[in-house]
Amino acid sequence: MTNVPTQPVPPTDADADPFRYGWRFVPRPTSDDPHNLEQAPLTLEDVLHPKVGDFIVRSDRHTTDRMYLASVLRARLEPSGRAIVLSNIRIAWDIPNLRPHGPDIMVIPGIAERQDWSTFEVAVEGARPALIIEIVSPETRENDVVIKVNHYARAGVAQYVIVDDVGQGEERRLHLLDYRLEAGAYRLREPDASGRVHLEIADLWLGVRGDGVVCYDRHSGEIGDYVTVMRQAAAAEERARRAAAAREAAEEQARREAAARAQAEERLHALRKRLRDMGIDPDDVSRGQ
Repeated sequence: MTNVPTQPVPPTDADADPFRYGWRFVPRPTSDDPHNLEQAPLTLEDVLHPKVGDFIVRSDRHTTDRMYLASVLRARLEPSGRAIVLSNIRIAWDIPNLRPHGPDIMVIPGIAERQDWSTFEVAVEGARPALIIEIVSPETRENDVVIKVNHYARAGVAQYVIVDDVGQGEERRLHLLDYRLEAGAYRLREPDASGRVHLEIADLWLGVRGDGVVCYDRHSGEIGDYVTVMRQAAAAEERARRAAAAREAAEEQARREAAARAQAEERLHALRKRLRDMGIDPDDVSRGQ
């Protein structure tokens, strides 16, 4: 039998691209420019523990799902002040030797209003995420499905949901993983019979439809896509604006009518006084006598 030596698999265009994970700008002083910045490629470790200003490459579908989840969860939680929802924001933990991460979605109770954070510092804010959702990119899958499971458990995140992509090549095939913190460690829970995961803090169900994610409310059912959600939010805001304007107009009309009545009563009072000064009983005038 002849042994045929195994040929090395040639790198793909993606593998050959040093910037396939993303990039950051680092100081590289030159003789001409002491403040020169050079574009440097990110590593998998950099994607796991990003710095402020890093640009991480994401697909269009990844971005669409992230924006959809952020909009749904914000509409669900922020108006009542139950929690804030952060997306693509770096978080610095209060756990020794646990470096910062940059989750796709974080839901943080105990904070009433979003601020313009570039990094959310747990020790400073006194609050930590109750829910983190990561949307897997095939190139960085190990970060989300292996390493962060350990890290987020150490950080005390009550629920960690992974939108895993188990497709091959260009195919996108999603599967949900639901980790719950029990006694300091994560326990993987199976989705329900429909393949959905319950997002505890929001009381919503997260499912997969086609090559994207979709949220469900137990009362109203499916919550539409990002565009629909934003249109609904805009429509609700417009209805609220019109209702407020109508209330203000009604109040202004009531004020004008009250002022007109007061002026009429004042004129009537003055007229009755003049009649009395003339020796005429106003009541006789009103009776036609």
